Amino acid sequence: MLALFLAANTHWDGPGPWWPIFPILWFLLITSVIVMFVRYRGHAHRGSYAGESRLAERYAAGEIDEAEYRERMAVLRGSDTRGGGR
Repeated sequence: MLALFLAANTHWDGPGPWWPIFPILWFLLITSVIVMFVRYRGHAHRGSYAGESRLAERYAAGEIDEAEYRERMAVLRGSDTRGGGR
């Protein structure tokens, strides 16, 4: 009986109306990974920019002079301009 049923139904009607689900899921997965990578990468540099911004605000307000501003900016950027041989 099963053999007759299988022999009678040898045609295939295609994947069905639900086939777009899997490409959409792959698209969402890949997009999510890219968005998370870009956001994480942006957070890694945001701390130094915040420090530079605050330092510029203090310089503009007159709390520190130009020499101190340049010295602290060099420290934030990772280079020592004092020449002390450290």
